[in-house]
Amino acid sequence: MRHDLAAPIHERVKNAPVVMDRRNFDRLKRGKLSPEGRMDLHGMTLAQAQPALTEFIYRAQAAGKRLVLVITGKGRDMPDDGPIPQRRGQLRHNVPDWLNSPALRPLVLQVVQAHQRHGGGGAYYVYLRRPR
Repeated sequence: MRHDLAAPIHERVKNAPVVMDRRNFDRLKRGKLSPEGRMDLHGMTLAQAQPALTEFIYRAQAAGKRLVLVITGKGRDMPDDGPIPQRRGQLRHNVPDWLNSPALRPLVLQVVQAHQRHGGGGAYYVYLRRPR
């Protein structure tokens, strides 16, 4: 039995409005742009991952990088949800919200699910604004 009330994360990211240049967005979706940096959050707890991601995004933007890859993994199946169902892939579901937080929103232009060659549903492209 499925208890999710919110749309799945891949739908929310997919349906987000395109803010970046349309030509680059199309190239990004097809996996034609190469990330200039990458962060792998595998094995981190939510408490470890959020500050690490924030620091990574600030450093990447300060270094003038425009496209970075954030690898979350797809999550693992839990044998039993118990009385309170939990979503599979806590990092995968939280990273887009963290990137849209007031601390990172001024730095992030677009978040897109990665192309299969860069991790597919277990990773996100983060297109950063130019440093001011």
